[in-house]
Amino acid sequence: MTPADDARNNRLLAFLPEADRTRFAPHLEAVDLPLGKVLYESGSPVTHVYFPTTSIVSLLYMMEDGASAEIAVVGDEGIVGISIFMGGESTPYHAVVQSAGRGFRMKASLLMQEFNRAGPTLHLLLRYTQALMAQITLTGACNRHHSVEQRLCRWLLGTLDRIPSGELVMTQELIARMLGVRREGITEAAGNLQNAGCIRYRRGHITVLDRSRLEARTCECYGVVRKEMRRLLSEPQCRQGESNATR
Repeated sequence: MTPADDARNNRLLAFLPEADRTRFAPHLEAVDLPLGKVLYESGSPVTHVYFPTTSIVSLLYMMEDGASAEIAVVGDEGIVGISIFMGGESTPYHAVVQSAGRGFRMKASLLMQEFNRAGPTLHLLLRYTQALMAQITLTGACNRHHSVEQRLCRWLLGTLDRIPSGELVMTQELIARMLGVRREGITEAAGNLQNAGCIRYRRGHITVLDRSRLEARTCECYGVVRKEMRRLLSEPQCRQGESNATR
């Protein structure tokens, strides 16, 4: 067990009423989520759901020619495997660990039992799903209309929001794969950000030197997604959902 192995380190689990979280506890398995681990492949059955604590998971759409693009990321604010309670038994995308760390996993069948109670868990999961759908929608629009540098800033800021430090371990090749662009585009964009004093990049390590400058160079998509996530998953909103569920 590590300090990360506390269910309250995942914000969805932390927002559950104490009685529900206690009922969850025996079914939550603390797991290592190493870099590159594939949690789901497209079309594969969802047997477990994952609640990251110190790790980050990328949801990637894979093309037939092997190309890919990230459609969303999930960290300590969420759950990986929403298709199980949205009516599907499989997922159309890959789920791959982008940043190594810890998390919990739970059998999908047990989560469905909780979901079908139609109590606070159901309301919380639906609120999170709405926030995730907003992220997916904005990512698609961003990839179509904004520059590689703006998209890189958005991706860096979104990752920073989900890790405790200001340093990322990620090669330019992997970032290019996440953003669905050529590596040369990432090299140029990262160079521009380094020259502007926003980041320092060397040998697969990216250190953010000035977050405010990074925020100034990103597009509006980052702020919109962040605001929507906070709106839907703020403590007052989640507690209100809990109150409505018990009436």
